[in-house]
Amino acid sequence: MHAIRAASATVLGLTALTLAAPSAMANDSDSFQVSVSPTTIAAGGQVTLYASGCSRETKVSAGIFDSITIGSGSGQKTATVDWDAKQGAMYSVTFSCSGGSTRTVDLTVAGGRPVEPTPPPVHHGVKAGIGGSLGGFDLQEIGLGAALITGALGTAYYFSRRRTGDDAD
Repeated sequence: MHAIRAASATVLGLTALTLAAPSAMANDSDSFQVSVSPTTIAAGGQVTLYASGCSRETKVSAGIFDSITIGSGSGQKTATVDWDAKQGAMYSVTFSCSGGSTRTVDLTVAGGRPVEPTPPPVHHGVKAGIGGSLGGFDLQEIGLGAALITGALGTAYYFSRRRTGDDAD
């Protein structure tokens, strides 16, 4: 029984080594990973550039922000998108590892930003002089209110007169 357990453990160990070997044998260009966050940004916004797997410096360039250098190994930097970036256009962000690998990620500039900044609303003060007894004069509302008051008074009078007459018995 002990031999069966040992053989099973050996087979499982060799299987794990066999499956792990291709990833260990991968060359450095496959381990070079990059990303841009967010992938859609408004002009003037900031993007985060991330690179990992490059044993040397990574140079990041695009037509809509200044070139940036990320240190060796892995790291991230932020870049500010130029204000004159074309709305709705897609730009390629190129990550170049000094070891020779290059990756490209697309970055889209969102549309809809105003061409000129809108000024804040001007405060004109309080509207005065309209109030009083006739401010917001609405004939239908006044008629309905008068009818309700008249109905309430009439009902109160009716019930008060009726009870007085019933008590006389």
